[in-house]
Amino acid sequence: MTALGQSFRTQPKYTERVIQFGEGNFLRAFVDWQLDILNEKNGLDAGIVIVRPIDTNQPSLNEQDSLYTTVVRGIDDNGETVSHNRVITSVTREVQIYKEFEEYLKLAHNPDLRFIFSNTTEAGIVWNGDCQYNDQPQVSFPAKLTRLLHERFVTFEGAADKGLVVIPCELIDYNGDKLFELIKKHAQEWKLEESFTAWLETACTFCSTLVDRIVTGYPRNEIAELEAQLGYEDKFLVTAEYFHLFVIQGPAWLAEELKLEGSELNIKLVDDIRPYKERKVAILNGAHTAMVPVAMLQGIETVGNAMSSEFVNGYVRDLIEQEVIPSLDLPKEELETFANAVYDRFSNPFIAHRLQDISLNSMSKFKTRLLPQMIGYSDKFGQLPKRIVFSMAALMALYRGEFKDMTFPLNDDGYILEFFEANKGLYESEQGLEELAQKFLGMSHHWDRDLNEIPELTSTLAQYLNLIIHGEFNPESILAVLK
Repeated sequence: MTALGQSFRTQPKYTERVIQFGEGNFLRAFVDWQLDILNEKNGLDAGIVIVRPIDTNQPSLNEQDSLYTTVVRGIDDNGETVSHNRVITSVTREVQIYKEFEEYLKLAHNPDLRFIFSNTTEAGIVWNGDCQYNDQPQVSFPAKLTRLLHERFVTFEGAADKGLVVIPCELIDYNGDKLFELIKKHAQEWKLEESFTAWLETACTFCSTLVDRIVTGYPRNEIAELEAQLGYEDKFLVTAEYFHLFVIQGPAWLAEELKLEGSELNIKLVDDIRPYKERKVAILNGAHTAMVPVAMLQGIETVGNAMSSEFVNGYVRDLIEQEVIPSLDLPKEELETFANAVYDRFSNPFIAHRLQDISLNSMSKFKTRLLPQMIGYSDKFGQLPKRIVFSMAALMALYRGEFKDMTFPLNDDGYILEFFEANKGLYESEQGLEELAQKFLGMSHHWDRDLNEIPELTSTLAQYLNLIIHGEFNPESILAVLK
């Protein structure tokens, strides 16, 4: 079988306008996939130079003439199961910074360069005071980028029209703002020209983002079948779900530069990403956290299997639609549209998302994903959101570590695990569960307040715990108590 490579390229390479820090699956199936569509359908003409920011001997995309295949699968907007293959032609080459540092710096000399994208993981946008200007290369991503930007500033003598648009995709709040502050700090520590900092502030644009797509990467268990369908070998093939969302906090003129008009891509240019983050955390992440203990206690292992359960599917939908959405201060229609997309994503037959993996650090996740909705709903309506409270009770049952004939490996902050280990004996009686609920809600060092102050929460939580541990834990009894 022929390997994907130069013989497959049917058009000249695009003009190099993008530097991308990171060659991983997510960027290739998210940013590069979207830029490729904008190049083909909207005339963007943005060639991508990938900079590999770490020292590695892993194969390079250059071996395949920078071509690779994305396989996007899932449930589309019409509820149909779809699978779309696309050969990405927009990557022009890969530069390995630890082996080609001078070539890396030359990228700054390109007058056509306009955009920088990155995904160096959450640990990538951090301060490292050991990095020096003359390092080849610097260790941290912010330091590497500072050196590149200064090279461009010097090369073009601070020309205002040679500033760059920086669009990081790391999963941290206001990633663009944080990256910008670290770059300015490096400039100050390295005693670079004040005019360079002024150029960063006036000629360059740093955008914060929210990114959302499940990228399942290289399909080792399916690769032979997929390559047989494609008719060629591809060592860099990457799979992803159908859904995607790219929210960019940036100026309105960016829509023209990225050629977004008329695009069917789910790219939103906004003044503030926070409402979109709140929506994602509360609905998508909140649904995951609420689903996990209820489904795992029934022996269900994956999100897809949970959504195939009539009870769990209905439970999650009712929790989102009756308790989470009403507690959010966002347009109801927009929230419902997003929620429907989440249900389709959870039901994606091509993704086996293990509940055990999602359950990691569930108590910390509950605090950020569901507690604000619990408090908001209680304050707004003067009553408890029963399903959110029930999920909290199910989570407490899960953290016992065993249920019926099942055992559950637990992974969370040490003080959380120590709490449940120290109070294991309280699970044995109804009175003990009441004490456990009171102690748990009183962990103000975790919740930032004493949750026993919320009316009826302590008694309701203890009631649900007793049903799960000592009662009939089945859909009928659960639905009866949640009426």
